[in-house]
Amino acid sequence: MPATSETPATSETGDPLLLTPGPLTTAKSIKEVMVHDWGSRDTGFIAINRAVLTRLPELIDGSDAFVTVPMQGSGTFAVEAMLTSFVPPEGEVLVLINGAYGTRAKRILDIAKRAVVVHETPEDTPPDLAEVNRILAQSRTITHVFAVHCETTSGILNPIEAIAEICERHGKRLLIDAMSAFGAIPLDARANRFDAVAASSNKCIEGVPGLGFVLCRKTALAETAGNATTLVLDLHDQHQALEKTGQYRFTPPIHVIVAFHQALEEHAAEGGVEGRGARYRENCRILVDGMRAMGFATLLPDELQAPIIVTFHMPADPRFDFQRFYDGLKARGYVIYPGKLTVADSFRIGCIGRLDANHMRGALDAVREVLDELGLTVPLAEAA
Repeated sequence: MPATSETPATSETGDPLLLTPGPLTTAKSIKEVMVHDWGSRDTGFIAINRAVLTRLPELIDGSDAFVTVPMQGSGTFAVEAMLTSFVPPEGEVLVLINGAYGTRAKRILDIAKRAVVVHETPEDTPPDLAEVNRILAQSRTITHVFAVHCETTSGILNPIEAIAEICERHGKRLLIDAMSAFGAIPLDARANRFDAVAASSNKCIEGVPGLGFVLCRKTALAETAGNATTLVLDLHDQHQALEKTGQYRFTPPIHVIVAFHQALEEHAAEGGVEGRGARYRENCRILVDGMRAMGFATLLPDELQAPIIVTFHMPADPRFDFQRFYDGLKARGYVIYPGKLTVADSFRIGCIGRLDANHMRGALDAVREVLDELGLTVPLAEAA
């Protein structure tokens, strides 16, 4: 039965469906494990945490060379910990920017008083690989490169493998923000050289928010002692404490970690990175095809679109009011995101979380109904 404002679509726990890039719709089974209490020094919790930390490098085929260092907080806590731990005071970072998260990385480095060089392209454009190669070939001072794998400002998939190859060619160390890609878009540590990857619990693994983590090349992590600009975000110190005691230096988000453990179990049962990515790709295909059929224009061409979140231009028709559009969808049980672009009016719809093809078709039905309420004929006559 189609969702209406009287009978809205809901998740397994009766909540609206979050078509967002995280926090996202979470399985009931993952929420249920959080109803219990554990002590942070309890042997049962320590075993669960160890299983989580051991499992994560396997998702990048990096079990032999990498170690997981968890960091309490959101994904940005992990990114800041990565940047301020891996880049020494005398280091210099080439920051590749084509959205808000590259810009945020630059701000982190500026505050930490690390030297920065910027290569910026528009939000719908990947880094210019020839220009990246030129910058690195000519620089004697750049030590690191920072890149975002999937930039959720637009939903663009950046060419991380090509960037890694250029960095390796010039002897530069690559640091990756894989927040919105990790667990659904492959990243092979055996085929690509990088020092660290930052991600979090509440994206493609489908856990709940509260834990960031950095997958660190062991040899590179060993060189970071003394680099950190804060006590809390010191990856080297955090790792040393976990190695010696099995415990966090400061109170961990215990319930988040236990839920993350359950989420990793379900991720593996779905087929790991490939299985999770296949469901998201199908969600994305249904969404894009359906929205285009209604006359909406996507920001990105298919070859640049990651199956994580899709940016749509606002229709040019003056009868389209985004707030009424948003409210109409929410009343039917579907929560979307406003746009994050700096150059165009847009909105975003996510493809990740505990959503499947039927959920995406239901969302498209809801979009059609709301357009009808707004007095707009499908397909839309004009698109921005």
